[in-house]
Amino acid sequence: MKNKIVAIQADSIYKIDKNTDTTLLLALEAQKRKYKIFWFEPKDVSFINSKLVAKVKILKLFDDKKRFYQVIGTKRFEISKANVVLIRQNPPFDMNYINSTLFLEIIKNKTKIINDPFSVRNISEKLFSINFMKYMPPTIFTKNYDEIKNFYNKYRKIVIKPINGYGGKNILFINNTFNQQLIKHYLKKMDHVMVQKFLPLIKKGDKRVFIINGKIKGVFKRVPKKNSILSNLGQGGKALKTSLNREERKIATFVAKKLKKQNIHFAGIDLISNKLIGDINITSPTGLKQFKELEGLNLAKEFWDTLKLK
Repeated sequence: MKNKIVAIQADSIYKIDKNTDTTLLLALEAQKRKYKIFWFEPKDVSFINSKLVAKVKILKLFDDKKRFYQVIGTKRFEISKANVVLIRQNPPFDMNYINSTLFLEIIKNKTKIINDPFSVRNISEKLFSINFMKYMPPTIFTKNYDEIKNFYNKYRKIVIKPINGYGGKNILFINNTFNQQLIKHYLKKMDHVMVQKFLPLIKKGDKRVFIINGKIKGVFKRVPKKNSILSNLGQGGKALKTSLNREERKIATFVAKKLKKQNIHFAGIDLISNKLIGDINITSPTGLKQFKELEGLNLAKEFWDTLKLK
């Protein structure tokens, strides 16, 4: 096939961390399969003369060099001409993110888009967990101060997360003191939130499970740094080898089947104490680099094999 192209909608290539970035691993594997790599940001997209176009950077990527990319050209490109488009920009999931999915949905019948832009827009990474409440710790979704106070009075230790948050940012752990002013200010800033009973075994880490094409394909543990409850690698968490027990595999399999029905090809979910903690990462799942370093397995190969591109 001539001119095989992967178009990647992501954050600026200049901000990519070559040591940790999953998008880079996916792109390198595509390049090995003789695909050209066209990279663009959501701000580069326009709809002109009934066509969705973007100003793209044409990249050559390197796996073992300090400078891991070379921009070998730029062009105005009709996005539907790509063999596949990857949505890989990081949250926050705000109106800019929503608009980017609306743009890409224009061409979804012309080219394959991963993950499906309709599903990315309509599956809230935290609210979608409402479908799996029996597998979760006690959880409520609210912006009502009194509901949160009642929840705290029942469980005494709780975690509050913004529904559209990401990467372990803006998470509150309420332990010994319930500060009314702090909570009300937080709600005013964050709007609706997820509130969960605190799971003390987080100190031993959570398990990040990779789901590709509706199947469990890998898992590793993320352990918080000392005196922290945040296991996210971007918040200082440490990656370790692990495996799933029977209950964890049951939960992950159930979630994986649901996600496949929603046309989600690649996702990451997190488990603590045999519980799904509600973060179902579909916008730009991460962790493949760490998994490869731990296990010696490159799940980017599985990603591309299961797409079955012509």
